[in-house]
Amino acid sequence: MKILILGGYGVFGGRLAELLSDLPGIELVICGRDLGRAEAFCARYRGQPRVLPSRLDRRAIAEGLQTHKPDLVVDASGPFQDYGADRYGVVEACIAAGVDYVDFADAADFVFGLSRFDATAEAAGVFILSGVSSFPALTAAVLREMAKTMEIRSIEGGIAPSPFAGIGLNVMRAVVGYAGAPVKLRRGGVETHGIGLAESMRFTVAVPGRLPLRNIHFSLVDVPDLLVLPREYPGIADIWMGAGPVPEILHRILNLLAKARATFHLPSLVPFSRLFYTILNWMKFGEHRGGMFIRARGLATGKAVERSWHLLAEGDDGPYIPSMAIEAIIRKMLAGDRPAPGARSAVAALSLADYDALFAGRSIHTGFRSDDPGAPLYEKLLGSAFASLPPRLRDLHGTKEKRQWRGHAEVRRGRGLLARLAAAIFGFPRAGSQVPVTVDFNPEKDSERWTRDFGGRTFSSLQSPGTGKNQYLLVERFGPASFAMALVAEQGRLYLVPRRWTLFGIPMPHFLLPNGTSFEHEVDGKFHFDVEISAPLIGPIVAYRGMLEPA
Repeated sequence: MKILILGGYGVFGGRLAELLSDLPGIELVICGRDLGRAEAFCARYRGQPRVLPSRLDRRAIAEGLQTHKPDLVVDASGPFQDYGADRYGVVEACIAAGVDYVDFADAADFVFGLSRFDATAEAAGVFILSGVSSFPALTAAVLREMAKTMEIRSIEGGIAPSPFAGIGLNVMRAVVGYAGAPVKLRRGGVETHGIGLAESMRFTVAVPGRLPLRNIHFSLVDVPDLLVLPREYPGIADIWMGAGPVPEILHRILNLLAKARATFHLPSLVPFSRLFYTILNWMKFGEHRGGMFIRARGLATGKAVERSWHLLAEGDDGPYIPSMAIEAIIRKMLAGDRPAPGARSAVAALSLADYDALFAGRSIHTGFRSDDPGAPLYEKLLGSAFASLPPRLRDLHGTKEKRQWRGHAEVRRGRGLLARLAAAIFGFPRAGSQVPVTVDFNPEKDSERWTRDFGGRTFSSLQSPGTGKNQYLLVERFGPASFAMALVAEQGRLYLVPRRWTLFGIPMPHFLLPNGTSFEHEVDGKFHFDVEISAPLIGPIVAYRGMLEPA
């Protein structure tokens, strides 16, 4: 198979070429307006496909098709919002030449309007697929899975790239282009519009049992989903899709500029694209992790339900996800599974199982959540991961009833003056071995009070489900101090990982956040705990490990 990639040395085209590097039976024509960059890409490419650099502007695609005679054209150039009057020139040339076509288009109008070529593409025996990327190929695959168990009435979604992912100049031009401009969508069952990057919401991407992303600020973006998904699900009354680039300070500057443009009818911000591109790619700090979510509300068995799907990508794996949809189609074609002729969006191109196969072996994790207000605290926060816990952990956390567990522990204390003072303030136990332990669990509305007795020394805390920026976190309050912790289920252990904290309700700096490795696990059929509490500038404060059994 010979594949011609327009924008082949760019962000998305280049990553697609890397994803196909294990396929010896293909040839990749790396095209772009700069032959030097194409040649440099091919020189450093490491993979089994044959690669060929080519100077080719998309406006000269007909000559390129005649020269290279590809089996498939991939348009990874963009920005598709700026293709102008001859926006479908590449599509028409491919149909005329009898060549299959896919693209990364993220422009809603471009993808929505492609269906006008359906009859001519079918007659030519070629398939024309647009929007073959995270939006809408992956989002549509998720919603089809959700639609098996619910009637979808509203959809919200968003993507949060890692700050280290890097963003292409054409992508930045597209985003800045619709900042402050009308974005078509459906709201309240009516076709209307929002204002690009001027409308925002917050959400926490939290794959069950995994360390969640920090609470992200998402803003409205112009993606194909806003127009093509209501066609697939006519019952949808509301749809909203956003992006959550970080650092948040730069994101909020874009919000302000978008609102100013909309309010004062200012010209497009596109002239500032390179400035934002440079700043965003320079300001790389924070966690090297990214994510995505889809939240659907609707009806199931006549009752209102809310379900969400979460994706978490660690390190350098996340930036490849937008290119994986086209990778999947190419691999399926090589296996003899070719898309049907015709021109359409990519909403039905792939299933969630297709993506699961691509995610396997990478640090990409996904999971569904269904909010159950009646579930016990830990089960509510862990979602489907609760079932993976060892039996004794499920016994302790799997009820909302009042209960008491007893056992023994070994306690170590910090020796510094500040460590002793902190331990005294919070009432932590004294050092000792085989210290008798009693823990009482008392429900308080949707929370649980834990009262611990270590050899006659008692201290208590209140554990609650986090809200707002602490969504999907466990918040434990010791007097005036509250700590928001992630519940991470890994290799038979349940880790409690500190993420945020407040003192007298005031958010405190992260660099002062108390830390330490704390987890629960099962040994010989018994519940065991291992808790370490340290603090910057203070050092170890207290550590205790031991076992508990139902009283």
